[in-house]
Amino acid sequence: MSKAKTIRPLDGFTGVPDADVVSRGIAVHTGMTGNSNFPSPPVDLTAFKTGIDSLSALIAEALDGSKKVVAEKNKQRHAVIKMLRLLGRYVEVNCKDDMAIFKSSGFEPASTTRLKPSRCLTPSVRSSMAPTPDNCWFTSRLLRTLSATNCVVAQSPAAGPPPHGRLNWSPA
Repeated sequence: MSKAKTIRPLDGFTGVPDADVVSRGIAVHTGMTGNSNFPSPPVDLTAFKTGIDSLSALIAEALDGSKKVVAEKNKQRHAVIKMLRLLGRYVEVNCKDDMAIFKSSGFEPASTTRLKPSRCLTPSVRSSMAPTPDNCWFTSRLLRTLSATNCVVAQSPAAGPPPHGRLNWSPA
């Protein structure tokens, strides 16, 4: 028996432009208003709409760069994001793990796939950097050192291997 996955809302608003916060707020307000799946939200939706409208007006006023208006806009943005997070958790808990019910709220689901961390040197890159008769003869330690410093060997392939202990190289 498989376990149902919890649907989580996309709520990372840290680096998001102000206009995107407003548009997400409008979508959530539209989706939550009169939605029978979410009868008693933790935030009063009229106060939420007032906060969104206030943020939208402050964004327009802050275009002139007034420090006082920008500070007020940032304060209002923080308040709207806080309300969005509360509503997001409410929707997450009350959507019954049904994607249709979840999306009816106006929230977007967060991604459930995780990316594998990429390594600096993949096996295909390592094998392409391996010594061949066409380049120079390296020890694996010297190869790692040169690749870490982004250097290339200034030895022509026709000259053969460099003398032991002496390698001529220049930065790439």
